[in-house]
Amino acid sequence: MNILFFLTPKNNVAYIPADESLRQALEKMRYHGYTAVPILTEDGKYAGTITEGDILRAMESICHWDIFEAEKIKLQEIPRKRDNQALTISTDMDDLVGIITDQNFVPVIDDQENFIGIVTRKDVIRFYYDEYKKLEQSKKS
Repeated sequence: MNILFFLTPKNNVAYIPADESLRQALEKMRYHGYTAVPILTEDGKYAGTITEGDILRAMESICHWDIFEAEKIKLQEIPRKRDNQALTISTDMDDLVGIITDQNFVPVIDDQENFIGIVTRKDVIRFYYDEYKKLEQSKKS
């Protein structure tokens, strides 16, 4: 099975351009209700993952809780605790499962390193659960 089976394409993913402000990132994350969002460069490359924690730490330490200061800080200037590891479209399922156990989502890039979407842990778990249920049903038959 190919990981593209699980792909949520870029046009259906909330992401934040790296040149947006801290305030814009905060508002976008609050609007969508996500705890972590991919950051993309101007040319569509995956640049990292911004989390609620990263934003809160930046609001406290850099902006001192001043929302107007947050407008002056670019997202690419904010220290991040960790970035979600990206995978290529040719990654096998074993590697995907190994990575997704530690991340809510896995960014997926193509051969030119362009961001093409994400695979969510929820979708992978749902797939394996459905496969388990099918197996259990076939044992009963």
